[in-house]
Formats: sequence, C-alpha cells, structure tokens
Amino acid sequence: MLTVNADRDVVERQLGDGELACPSCGGVLARWGKGAERRVRLPGEPGEEQARHVVLVPRRARCRQCRATHVLLPAWCLARRADAGAVIGAALEAAAAGAGHRTIAAGLGRPASTVRGWLRRFAGRAEAVRVFFTVLLARTSPDPVMPAGAAGPVAAAVSAVAGAAAAVAQRWPAVGQVPVWAAASAASGGLLLAPGWPSAGRNTS
Repeated sequence: MLTVNADRDVVERQLGDGELACPSCGGVLARWGKGAERRVRLPGEPGEEQARHVVLVPRRARCRQCRATHVLLPAWCLARRADAGAVIGAALEAAAAGAGHRTIAAGLGRPASTVRGWLRRFAGRAEAVRVFFTVLLARTSPDPVMPAGAAGPVAAAVSAVAGAAAAVAQRWPAVGQVPVWAAASAASGGLLLAPGWPSAGRNTS
C-alpha cells in the first residue's frame, strides 16, 4: 500500500517518469494494472438520505527492483475503510472534544456501530499514534512547537496529527495547506486504522 496524490493524471505522470519509490525497497515503481473497485463515502450534510460517494478504482504499481506490487491509494482515503479520511477524522476530532459515538454518528449520518469501531480502533493505539506524529512534527519543522497537553490519549493523538499537518504546510509552502486527515493518511501509508500500525521503528520521513 502506498498513498499518492489525489490527481490521477499526476500519478500517471509520476509513474511514467519513475518518480514513485517502492515502500519496500526504494526501487522505482512502474504501472501494473488496477486494483479492485470500491465505493468510498464522502462528507455530507447531516440528514442526507444517502451519503455522497465516489467509485474508486486505484492504480496498482510494480517495483522494477524487488518485483513487489502495491496499490496506490489517494491520500484522502484510508485502507480497508468505506469512508473518506475526512469523515473518519471528523469523528476522531469530535471524540477528542468529548462527544460520544452515538452523537457523532448522528452528526455524520453514519451507523453508530461503524463510528464506534473507528473510535475503539483509534483509542487502542492513541499513544502510539501520538508518539508517531510528534516525532514527525519534530523532524519536519525547523522550529517545532509541540502540541499542548490534551485531556486524554485520544485528544493528545488528534492534537499531534494536527500539529504534524501544520508542520508539513510550513515546511513546504508550495504544497499549500494540507488537509489534516489527508496528511495523516499519507504519513501512515493509508494505515491509520489498519491492524498493526504504527509498528515499532516505522519510517516517518
């Protein structure tokens, strides 16, 4: 799994020019067909009868060196999730502010069981996530400002994610303001809520 630019034309150009590196060995990635089609629900207004969605067919790539294949996931997505990162991020931010999963689910127009699953997964790794993004912030910003103390591990982790996203925007202003949860997806390789992430020693470059 590799997170990439949301613009398909940019990704195609990068693959053609050999600009994308294999996350396994650092070799050059080349085009290798397409992944399975999936529907991804987007942010919408509370009370909408049906969530807006897009049909995503991610590009696949193969490393010219180690021959490993990878799905190229747009940074606005998360692996194994039917909702866009911005939707899940909004739920995490609300939980950090003290809202319960039923209140959050009603506001987002999502099933309470789905939101509860997001919050439980994130809460179970909140400290590891906080450490990961705090390290990323420290490595990215020339003058890092560490996130202020937060009430609870989930709030502390969400604060660290936001701090790292702000540091990326400050370090590379040409990129523009990076949406917080797109930055989180990119930094985690789309694995923010996937099993086994973050692993010890994972690269935060």
